[in-house]
Amino acid sequence: MTQQLDIVAIIPARAGSKRLPGKNMLPLAGKPLIQWSLDAAKESGVVDLTLVTSDDPAVLELARQQDVMAIKRPLELASDTATTVDAVLNALQQLESKGYSAQRVVLLQPTSPLRTAQNIQSAVQRMEETSATSIVSVCAMDHTPLWANTLPHDGNMDQFLSTELINKRSQDLPTYYRLNGAVYLINKQALIDHHNFFVPPTYALLMDRTNSVDIDTAEDLVFAEFLSRQQSN
Repeated sequence: MTQQLDIVAIIPARAGSKRLPGKNMLPLAGKPLIQWSLDAAKESGVVDLTLVTSDDPAVLELARQQDVMAIKRPLELASDTATTVDAVLNALQQLESKGYSAQRVVLLQPTSPLRTAQNIQSAVQRMEETSATSIVSVCAMDHTPLWANTLPHDGNMDQFLSTELINKRSQDLPTYYRLNGAVYLINKQALIDHHNFFVPPTYALLMDRTNSVDIDTAEDLVFAEFLSRQQSN
């Protein structure tokens, strides 16, 4: 008999990282990077089952030690060209084969370690308040994209900004938001049907920039270490 769950958290942790090898197990404030997402899922109180999908034996062993479901990711889904959605869908198939079925899926990427249990709770609350199919976390941008443009080969900036923007102050411009990669919550069937996390109606979960750090480089890890220590003081 299939056990029906409401929310399953899926944490994808591919071994390969060219810019920061083995990053999912690198230490951040005294614990492996992936541990931050495992802890947030557990502490949220809204996740019925947490699942780690990885091709990294160390990551899988860490998950098993904490009674977290560990799914060995097929090699074809662990390459540089494999998508996160494909890995999540494969994990859901393997979850079904083990006798579990979920209504909703929350994707927690380990590269967003400062996302909190409260952020996950807020995503669930936002979904229920809006009757959304999916919730996607964002944060305000540090700098307005209206002040950005491409450059020609010679670096000429005569057309870099439109004339109405040249004397504008940043506080007079609209606030722009960016995806921060921290929380994706979606109805499972919608994810299966559409193969993406943006299925209408999709609503934003606004997060602080402090909690939106994305670990991609060694410098990102140093910055996250600094922020985590600031928050603990």
